[in-house]
Amino acid sequence: MDKGIIIELDKLEFDELFTRLELLRIYYSEEDKMKTIVIYNSKKKKKKKYAQWIAEKAHADCIEYSKAKNADIDSYDAVVFGGWAVAGSISKLKWFKKNLLRWKDKKLVAFCVGASPIENPEIELTLPKNFSEEELKIVRWFYCPGGLDYEKMPATSKTMMKMFVKVLKAKKDKTQADIEQIKMMSSSYDISDIKYIEPIIDYLNG
Repeated sequence: MDKGIIIELDKLEFDELFTRLELLRIYYSEEDKMKTIVIYNSKKKKKKKYAQWIAEKAHADCIEYSKAKNADIDSYDAVVFGGWAVAGSISKLKWFKKNLLRWKDKKLVAFCVGASPIENPEIELTLPKNFSEEELKIVRWFYCPGGLDYEKMPATSKTMMKMFVKVLKAKKDKTQADIEQIKMMSSSYDISDIKYIEPIIDYLNG
């Protein structure tokens, strides 16, 4: 047999072997990859935007809260729940907490989107109170700043926001954070940024 043909046959065999090994590597890397789902409770653009950003970075599935009851959430390795901040609490968090014991062996994340800038010290004081000490052992919470859109806000919410700003203005011994918050909340603004999901992604990948 011609020597050149033997070399060509060896090369074909090598290419075939390499292809098979590469397919096996991809298969097992996919098997090892953590399966994550992001569930968000909001039709507001800012809240949905954060959920989509997290899903893209974590290579996760992303669904609305209204569809969660029909999803096979038990099949996921990590569950990320997102809502909006309402007077120090997280919307629809009760549903998420109801399932914590069943999901205790998964990576669990709760994030909320609110109007306050991330530097607001009240965030660290109020948001952890949404969870018991035992729940905080299995859930990691995060805050993502969003903004305010007075033009699209319901009349009742708009009135509440104006009252809140009025209370802040009347406050004695205002801190610099209070002054900045009054300035921001006096009109519509958007401070959402993809950089705020970095701690969430780091935790999921850790």
